[in-house]
Amino acid sequence: MSLRVGTPNNPLRLAVMISGGGSGMKALFEHVENKQSSCHTTVIVLSDQSEAKGHAIAQQFGVLSISIPLPEDIADSKSRRLIHEKSIETKLMQNEVEAIILSGYMRILTPDFVSRWEGRILNIHPSLLPKFPGAHAHQEVLSSGESKSGCTVHFVDSGMDTGAIIEQSEVPVYPHDTLENLQERVKKVEHRLYPKIIDLFSEGKIRLIDGEIIRK
Repeated sequence: MSLRVGTPNNPLRLAVMISGGGSGMKALFEHVENKQSSCHTTVIVLSDQSEAKGHAIAQQFGVLSISIPLPEDIADSKSRRLIHEKSIETKLMQNEVEAIILSGYMRILTPDFVSRWEGRILNIHPSLLPKFPGAHAHQEVLSSGESKSGCTVHFVDSGMDTGAIIEQSEVPVYPHDTLENLQERVKKVEHRLYPKIIDLFSEGKIRLIDGEIIRK
């Protein structure tokens, strides 16, 4: 399915998916508020965690926010994931969502789901991919003795943080860094880079075509 180009008069309709505090989502919302016009609008926030603090942030910005927890009454893990994603997709369709922004969403989406949204799901990861994919990037960076880290915005495919890389931002890693120090330093560049890329994506200046990133 091709993705239309958003305009200020008819902005691209986005869903933001979160699992936690929503600081990146807040940075996106503030970025949009501070612009005179935008080619995208967030119409719904979805979380797999009912207690996610990001729900309160979405409400502050007047955005519909819904929890869709993984169903606990289904024993088979594959069936549980598929039913969960069906519930997500129902909400996406009901709200006429055109593209998905993952912002601290900690679940891996199934290949079936990703294939239906190919080229329309963005993610930001707190490392310089392909180094340190997965949920423990900061700790792995510190343990490895790396002198730099950063963040990566990429299209989502069926692997773990393996999608086509759009852009990266680097930060230094210092010898006495703690997990918290590094995390906060990376968040600062995340909060600048991701809104910029989402703008370009919504304006049709970045697309994924046949697995390759096309820039206009």
